[in-house]
Amino acid sequence: MSGDESKMDINEVFRGGGRSIEFLDEINKASIVMLAKTGIVPPAVARTIARGVAKVIADERNGTTRRSADYLDYEPRLIAAAGPEASRLHTGRSRQDIASTIARMNLRDGLLKEIAALIAARDALLANAAQHTETIIPAYTHGVQAQPTTYAHYLLALAAMLARETARLCEVYRRVNLNPLGSAALATSSFPLDRNHLGTLLGFDGLLENAYDANHLAPVDSALEVAAALSIAAVQIGQFAQDIHAQYAEAVPWFVLGSGELTGVSSIMPQKRNPAALEQLRAQASLMLADMHAVLLLSHNTRIGMFDYRLYDPVPCTRPLLVLNLLTQVVNGLVVNKERALAEVRADYSTTTEIADALLQRANVPFRIGHHFASQLTDYGRGKGLKLQEIPYAEAARIYAAGTQTPLPLTEADFKEVISAEYMVYGRRGIGGPQVKEVERMLEAGRVQNKNDRATLGGMQKQVADAAQSLRRAFDALAT
Repeated sequence: MSGDESKMDINEVFRGGGRSIEFLDEINKASIVMLAKTGIVPPAVARTIARGVAKVIADERNGTTRRSADYLDYEPRLIAAAGPEASRLHTGRSRQDIASTIARMNLRDGLLKEIAALIAARDALLANAAQHTETIIPAYTHGVQAQPTTYAHYLLALAAMLARETARLCEVYRRVNLNPLGSAALATSSFPLDRNHLGTLLGFDGLLENAYDANHLAPVDSALEVAAALSIAAVQIGQFAQDIHAQYAEAVPWFVLGSGELTGVSSIMPQKRNPAALEQLRAQASLMLADMHAVLLLSHNTRIGMFDYRLYDPVPCTRPLLVLNLLTQVVNGLVVNKERALAEVRADYSTTTEIADALLQRANVPFRIGHHFASQLTDYGRGKGLKLQEIPYAEAARIYAAGTQTPLPLTEADFKEVISAEYMVYGRRGIGGPQVKEVERMLEAGRVQNKNDRATLGGMQKQVADAAQSLRRAFDALAT
């Protein structure tokens, strides 16, 4: 290794990542347009600088010069292209506010992509839920079968979770999309820069007004807020992956991944079908959580103004996008064995809750008495190795009479009806339950919400795209 190759500039790790170089180019174009408009730089000099900026950009893109987002690396190339006057591009600026602006543009770019990926995952959940409004599955609490529900109801819960995540990221976006450029190091400068015009040219919604905050406080909490929102997504997606993966311990799972690239065959055991995509989803979600915690640790226990948290791409979107796209693939690849799922429900005692409810509704039996009877019935059946449906009605009546000194106020037909999974699932009446009518209502509400979120995303994307187009026109006019 040569001497030059062995050297490492500690700042190098803060110069790349995301679209940092592209964003530096946009910042420089906006700066010279603003400087020319305000008259801070004379028209002829501004035109020469603009042409130099255009040449540096062209050289970067054809690979003839080193690509770096550090302005100290950039300025010598600009001076070589446009002469000594080119340094006037940096009038009233600092590497501090340039770095803060690049970081925000990378955060903004990542948020737009992540919101789009969340909407796509919700689309997949809603589309699959629509196919399974009457597919009964067991649901679990404490890792134990609790009550039956429907696959649609389960998927809609996941969709609701991702809708909240979308709302969080949209809310964060409004605070991220503010312009720090023109604040210089921390106290602005003696030049009358038009910071509002800079922000408009770069597609920002407004200003980070306090110059000290813009470069030394806001960069920390903005990155942490993005990371915190993505941390929540990582935890919840990991829970979902583990929830599905638990089925693979069963000899005959009722949830499986369809064959193909989402599963793998053991190299030695030909019968095994390993849920590779689920394992990757869980592992990548954990790594995503670690990435987000790294953002916190980099800014923890540092003084204001230190370089630790000055990454140009403070919360990279690569892994979150990988996780969200993999989630969509897994949702679309899941196959439910309806008969096996229903058999799993019937093999346990998760419908006994309905016995207590029916006794209260039909015979005014206090709930706790009905609950105690259902619990005794469960112990009896399990002790005899019987499924709930296999317990003779006479035995159920005997157990009730022994505990209450009164006859069981349910006929045999009533008893068989209320312990069925179908009766329990489709007979729900509460808002948000698994009954078909309510699931269909939630499905439609989810579609409307997703449509609205897509429109919100489209508006944010359009604002950034329109600003880029306006900047391009203004810069090209100046350069030519």
